Amino acid sequence: MTELAVLVGLQASGKSTFYHQRLAGRFDLVSKDLFPRSARHKQARQMRLVGQALAAGRSVAVDNTNPSPDEWCPLIDAGRAHGAAVLAYWFPPDPQSSLRRNAARPGRARVPDVGIHATLKRLRRPGTGDGFDAVFEVRFDGRGGFEVRRA
Repeated sequence: MTELAVLVGLQASGKSTFYHQRLAGRFDLVSKDLFPRSARHKQARQMRLVGQALAAGRSVAVDNTNPSPDEWCPLIDAGRAHGAAVLAYWFPPDPQSSLRRNAARPGRARVPDVGIHATLKRLRRPGTGDGFDAVFEVRFDGRGGFEVRRA
């Protein structure tokens, strides 16, 4: 079955690393971080890429902060429109660790700290009541990998 994975968490919470370790090869990647900084209409572009992948029968992962239903609902609707199972991967917030990892990022990969604080204010834990078929909690395992459990 085709799946749409929505990664939900602060910047520098491990979402991209998780994608590369656990989802790459099975899921196409869509991330606004991969668009040129000057790109306009990033949301429309993201939705177009998600729709194209799902229409072609490919599973897709959306690697953005996706902090609230404002971001989830269009993705959930797209998944439903294409008959995909919609999964949330929840990265519980640890602002101090995110700030520390973010500070170690090189150059333009670093997000201004205010961005992490602003996302934290909007961040909400996803649930099946939001329309997800399943929600998985993702935490670092302390060995360079991740522990994933159904929430």
